[in-house]
Amino acid sequence: MRRVIVVGAGVIGLSCAVRLLEAGHRVDVVGRDLPLETTSSVAAAVWSPYSRPQEHVVRWARAAYDAFAELCDDESAGVVMRTGTELFRESSGDLWWRDALPPGAGPDRETSLPAGYASGLTMRTPVIEMPVYLRWLSARVEQLGGTVTRMNLSALPTGDALVVNASGIGARLLGGDRTVSPVRGQVVLVEQVGIDRWWIDAETPSYVVPRAHDVVLGGTAVEGEWSRTPDPAVAASILERAARIEPRLAGARVLRHKVGLRPGRPSVRLERVGEVVHCYGHGGCGVTVSWGCADDVVGLVDG
Repeated sequence: MRRVIVVGAGVIGLSCAVRLLEAGHRVDVVGRDLPLETTSSVAAAVWSPYSRPQEHVVRWARAAYDAFAELCDDESAGVVMRTGTELFRESSGDLWWRDALPPGAGPDRETSLPAGYASGLTMRTPVIEMPVYLRWLSARVEQLGGTVTRMNLSALPTGDALVVNASGIGARLLGGDRTVSPVRGQVVLVEQVGIDRWWIDAETPSYVVPRAHDVVLGGTAVEGEWSRTPDPAVAASILERAARIEPRLAGARVLRHKVGLRPGRPSVRLERVGEVVHCYGHGGCGVTVSWGCADDVVGLVDG
């Protein structure tokens, strides 16, 4: 059993902490932001793989899919399975990550498409309501004997403990990694008007992700932008694009606006260097690959 300090209290850090605690390690999570203050709390969080390296993303995403499927039985976790469609503007659109889907989940060709799209692939995937889920993860860490503490670090901890660097955008400083940069994502939350399926146009990017009491509309992916202030013009564009995909959203009451800074990097960094395990650079794919990455982190800690 090792003492492990996990730096970062977003979905990656908390997932790693849970798996490490389940493996018998002593774990303390520290971060500048508490879970509900992290970028993870902004995520629409429909399971949808992207990022690199692709072969690992497929493996990580499949492991996460299976873990989320089990969590659907726990109402307190905020995880449900929903049918949705990935939209393409050309008829030959396909998914490089189709092997991450379990048998029976799809994808199947969609015949009923919004205007402007040439093809679509429909599948059944987890949708995670992040404020609920982050509370569940935090409670799980504490239930297993771990802690979650606010701590503003200027460098990774040193000492006897092994460190898991899951600091997201903070890895630019804490990991000395200048390849990490923000990818600004803005979303609009509107009232739930009876939407029960998700839609994603990854090219735009546009998405409609229903939750229990609201619908998350997105989005943007502005590289190198640090501002967390919602832009009214961007919000108007998001609302317009979402209504073209799902007309029932036209005129839906806006509940709030949110901005998150995804930790962009050319590829995910997941490796052990001495007494530090680095696990960051997931961009907007953190939720989708979280449990798979956490499993690999445990293997590196134990190795």
